[in-house]
Amino acid sequence: MTSASFSTATSASSSTDAALQVPSPAQGYAGDMPPALAWQWAQSGKALLLDVRTDAERAWVGEVPGAIALAWKLWPGMVNNPDFDAQLCAAVPAGAKVMMLCRSGIRSVAAAKRATELGLEAYNILEGFEGEPDGQAQRGKVGGWRFHGLPWRQG
Repeated sequence: MTSASFSTATSASSSTDAALQVPSPAQGYAGDMPPALAWQWAQSGKALLLDVRTDAERAWVGEVPGAIALAWKLWPGMVNNPDFDAQLCAAVPAGAKVMMLCRSGIRSVAAAKRATELGLEAYNILEGFEGEPDGQAQRGKVGGWRFHGLPWRQG
């Protein structure tokens, strides 16, 4: 089985499970959702998926096919992206829902709050792309987009 067929097969079952879930309420933005539900919404066109990790993270660690790349912070230095607001408004049509994805689900909360302040219905994707570190301080083994077998690719 190729990695592409694995991703498709796994995401199909994850998508079915996600149909039974709804985002949980959050303070300062529309809500938090598990990765499988985010993929379901992205595939159905219910919401746009924005990857708010740095360009370096997407290039080195992997990216989600079809996600809009819009860094919340810039590499190196991890300073706030001074063009985030303008880039967000240019990328997202009026009235569209957005889902924010980062490495672990932390920066995406800040990005979702900012998008909400700008008038968008914004959600945070729980666990992020890589999830939390395990006991050996390694990511990708405890939650996250990749851990759940959702589609991704590495450059």
